[in-house]
Amino acid sequence: MAKPQSKFVATPTHEHTAPRKSDAIPRQSLAAAVVERLRDKILHGELREGEQLRQDAIAAEFQISRIPVREALSHLAAEGLITIVANRGAVVSALSPDEIMQLFETRAVLECYMLRQAIANFTEKDFQAAEEILQHFEESLENDADVKSWGQWNWAFHSALYAPANRPVMLSFLKTLNNNCDRYTRLHLVFTRDLHMAGKAHHELLDACRTKNPDVASDALWKHITTAGEYLKEFIQRHREQHA
Repeated sequence: MAKPQSKFVATPTHEHTAPRKSDAIPRQSLAAAVVERLRDKILHGELREGEQLRQDAIAAEFQISRIPVREALSHLAAEGLITIVANRGAVVSALSPDEIMQLFETRAVLECYMLRQAIANFTEKDFQAAEEILQHFEESLENDADVKSWGQWNWAFHSALYAPANRPVMLSFLKTLNNNCDRYTRLHLVFTRDLHMAGKAHHELLDACRTKNPDVASDALWKHITTAGEYLKEFIQRHREQHA
């Protein structure tokens, strides 16, 4: 069954009035619901690097107790999206340029392995599904209003290539890695508008997969991920220096 779409309302940076009734979270799976909504805010840039997450404020906003909020923050810390800092509590993680590059290197190693395992199982139906996702992704890149969905389409395309490997545990771990990379990738796209580069790289990757040659496909994927990581590492470093 498909998950219900989140109705979460972004919290303004200024002081606001009492939480609206529509913000209340259903009583079941409270911690999981808080994880989903806070993760969504971090990935979409509504909660920024270094921003403090106060348990009491989150509990009041969602109209719940602090217990599920504490559980949700522990989960997000395990994902690497937040960091527990002495005397400050939970803050949104701020990765260094080198740490960002390490994330992309880790992605490259694991995703190339996944693609090698998937290649032999590819069918024309798999290629068609990936092609359709890529078309939607490119349409999304042309629309500024869809910026929040860019990361979802990017992961949908990549995961479509890895699904035939039939390794759900590794696929779930890779999704977490991609979540950590996504907020920086989207920042880069928003500021540089280098959208044609993203589309071209994905088409080249799909063409390489169509050869069904594991070496050709893996080489294309390695180049795609590590080149993006190097480019993003340099961009983030310049961006932070300019806004220091």
